[in-house]
Amino acid sequence: MTNAERRVVNLHSVPAGRLLAVYVLLAVGLVGLAVRLAWVQIVQGPGLEARARSIQTQKVIPIGKRRTIVDREGRLVALDEERFILWAHPRYFNFPGDDPNGVRSPGEVSAKLATVLALPQEELLHTIGARRSGVKLATDLDPETAHRVRSLGISGLDLEPFPQRIYPQGGLFANVVGFLNQERVPQAGLEQSRDSDLKRHEASLSLRRGADGTPLPDGLQAGVLYGDDLRLQLTMDARLQQVAQAALAKQVKKWSAKKGAALVMDVRNGEILALASVPSYNPNRFWTYSPSLFREWSVQDLYEPGSTFKPINLALALQEGAIDPGGTVVDNGELTIGGWPIFNHDKRANGVMDFPTVLQVSSNVGMVQAMRHVKPRHFWSWLHKFGIDTVPDTDLPGAVAGQLKSEQEFVSQPIEPATAAFGQGFSLTPLKLLQLHAMLANGGRLVSPHITRGLRSGDGLAGAQASSGLQLIQPKVAQTVLHWMETVVQKGSGKGIRIPGYRIGGKTGTAQKALNGVYIPGARICSFVAHLPIDDPRFVVLVVVDEPQGGNAYGSTVAVPVAKQIVEALLVLEKIPPSPPQSAVKTTAPGKARTAG
Repeated sequence: MTNAERRVVNLHSVPAGRLLAVYVLLAVGLVGLAVRLAWVQIVQGPGLEARARSIQTQKVIPIGKRRTIVDREGRLVALDEERFILWAHPRYFNFPGDDPNGVRSPGEVSAKLATVLALPQEELLHTIGARRSGVKLATDLDPETAHRVRSLGISGLDLEPFPQRIYPQGGLFANVVGFLNQERVPQAGLEQSRDSDLKRHEASLSLRRGADGTPLPDGLQAGVLYGDDLRLQLTMDARLQQVAQAALAKQVKKWSAKKGAALVMDVRNGEILALASVPSYNPNRFWTYSPSLFREWSVQDLYEPGSTFKPINLALALQEGAIDPGGTVVDNGELTIGGWPIFNHDKRANGVMDFPTVLQVSSNVGMVQAMRHVKPRHFWSWLHKFGIDTVPDTDLPGAVAGQLKSEQEFVSQPIEPATAAFGQGFSLTPLKLLQLHAMLANGGRLVSPHITRGLRSGDGLAGAQASSGLQLIQPKVAQTVLHWMETVVQKGSGKGIRIPGYRIGGKTGTAQKALNGVYIPGARICSFVAHLPIDDPRFVVLVVVDEPQGGNAYGSTVAVPVAKQIVEALLVLEKIPPSPPQSAVKTTAPGKARTAG
């Protein structure tokens, strides 16, 4: 190796100042890194952690589902069904297998969507226009259509779920269940009165995911996966409700009436099996109907019951001991009370009658003569005790109290107890009259009418409630009046409801209709109440038809045919056996007669 190839490096000592400068520079760098690390971890840490959590965590917000409503047998009455809104974001349009950076044209996407949505491609293109994002293509998509949209796998399409309230029975239960408006705000019926009970338990769900999107098991709070499967069960039977509504609608149309109602109650516990109202509406399309149909008039409107209240009055007179079960009254066809004339509906004198006959011929004069033996103050006290002027204890939404004259006016004006004797001069709702007749049928107990059995989990159904109620009338008194009502079906105006093999009691009513205290000429309310079976009372059926037209419009011609169809269906659905045979209807042996006039 030559000297030229050799290279000699001479070593020199590094100046102390340079070493110090490098050391200081490194120390400053390390201190800066430490400060920066502390700043990131202490000052910026919470914010950075929140940003990371927002990326790693998926939060599912409840969409506000409501609980299902079913009838007494579990048939669906109201439920929430998931629907979808389809949003389009054209700047992200991409088909499966495409280059991730590629963007499909709106025309290509519309061509595929047109078949699935059953819409013209031109209409979809027009909707998208030149917009780049946030285009609402369709609303109210059913789950099946939404699934077909998802199966296309097109990027840039977003399905937003929302619940929609569905009423499978249409207008069958509209009068008691009500509906939700398009903002899902309850507007009527049980949907409104039981709103808090019908709101399903839902909690926001926060789910952590890994870097690849896999859900992580940690981070879930206790109870977030709880499934609320509660359902509100009604006491009503959809089959009986259908029969009642069809029969009622036919008669309302035949007699050109304003409206009608038909109610069926289990007298043992107050459960209502049917509450039909005509005219009605379809809650699935509530916006096409008049708001006047959204209230149940049989619970909220007052009327004078007329002759259907006569059995109630006779019961209180018997309870007071004011009349003898075997007594008689004299009916001369008319009488004057306090200067006011009172006539029978046919203005005919019936002579000497017992009380079953008073009900059979529906004698107004006979009732006035009978109730004269009840002191007016006691008469008013009984009407008040029956709850005429108080709101019934019921879960039916919107129930109202009846109207009863003040005690002073009732006692001081002789005409008031006289008109009250045949069911006029005071007013109540059909629901209240049904409750009072149930009191006669169940041995004198005043039960609370209701249409719900409460919330039940899963497919479980609740059974009928036990017998209950406040005892107001002696069972013997109630039984006596029921036997009298049976003669109305056997011999009187209730013959139209007779069914071979079954003992049924009843009472027709054709009352004048009042408005603001003045009777409307020619306007009447026709009604009929039935008790069955008399030997073991279980049900009361009430039919009320408002302002039927025609000279032959009476309770026997308008209301009885509806009640008969309901009773025939009720006997089959409830499997009620025929009554034991009997030779004749027995009434209490005659005692000392109390006559008047």
